[in-house]
Amino acid sequence: MNNRRDFIKTTGLIAGAALIGGENLFAAERSKLSGKGRLVLRYKPYTLDLKHAFTLSTSSRTTTPVVLTEIEYEGITGYGEASMPPYLGESHETVQRFLSKVDLSKFDDPFDMENILNYIDSIAPDNRAAKASVDIALHDLVGKIMKQPWYKIWGYDPTKTPDTSFTIGIDTEEMIRQKVKEADPYLLLKVKLGRDTDKMMINTIRQVTDKPICVDINQGWKDKQFALDMAFWLKEKGVIFLEQPMPKEQVDDNAWLTEHSPLPTIGDEAVQRLGDVLKAYKVYNGINIKLMKSTGMREAHKMLTLARALDMKVMIGCMTETSCAISAAAQLAPMTDWADLDGALLIKNDVYKGMQIVKGKVTLNDLPGIGIKKI
Repeated sequence: MNNRRDFIKTTGLIAGAALIGGENLFAAERSKLSGKGRLVLRYKPYTLDLKHAFTLSTSSRTTTPVVLTEIEYEGITGYGEASMPPYLGESHETVQRFLSKVDLSKFDDPFDMENILNYIDSIAPDNRAAKASVDIALHDLVGKIMKQPWYKIWGYDPTKTPDTSFTIGIDTEEMIRQKVKEADPYLLLKVKLGRDTDKMMINTIRQVTDKPICVDINQGWKDKQFALDMAFWLKEKGVIFLEQPMPKEQVDDNAWLTEHSPLPTIGDEAVQRLGDVLKAYKVYNGINIKLMKSTGMREAHKMLTLARALDMKVMIGCMTETSCAISAAAQLAPMTDWADLDGALLIKNDVYKGMQIVKGKVTLNDLPGIGIKKI
């Protein structure tokens, strides 16, 4: 590349080309449709009950609101989901208000995915989880029509999925020990940090297990020197990376930490959509892609492609979600370095069965679409 502009242009084209070729894959199955069908969207609110209180550096909760969606076409139904943890700023009310504005009657071809999802994105500037709920349902529908899971449509090898981490929220010493024991089937622990109990959390876990740990600070550290000192201490404790160590607004401090840290840094809150990937380049070593931030599978796929072109590490993550959104995200897992897809494991009232964790590893099934069945 002659300069940064050429580099950005090229990587942008790579990301934009992420779905090119889909038309050829779609052609055969599209020809089988009657052309008389209509896309019908349905949705309903639901509340996820957590097994334990979920405590981060800035909040704690025992439930998560979600909205479950369906898109039906010629007797085939695709399923989607919007999950709304507090920091996203969405709720049952805002998601249902957004979805009430969606008019899919203007589209008679579910394979017209780019135009449909561009229309969805144009309805309002934010509402990312609401948009993801339509995106996921549309992908599930099209995959079912094609009778193929999306990892196959994208050409990914299901044997190359990573282990998933299992999340341990901020808690007391007694509860931390209990949570670590409950996480026995999982090979990687993800520990929430960002309060004055950080060292207690890690030391308590190390009294119970020597499994590798990744830590998610959720912007909880404010001082770069403190963050660097913690990075060296955490490396000695068997930690493998730092997720969103400082507030996303502290761009220079995060970049300085990335340059000096003995552990790789991963941008999470700083990386929402495709345009944020280039902004994260050289500020973090990698990015955490979540469907509820990216507006769904289409943009998440583009983000993955761009991050790989920039030689950045990639984690596929989640919110507290049912197996619907978790299984949708898992379709991308074969191309990621790490997975944090334990959201459905943290709830008591899942309504779908989908992607499984087998001996700690993300394990995709051969069901079409996003690979789920209703329980």
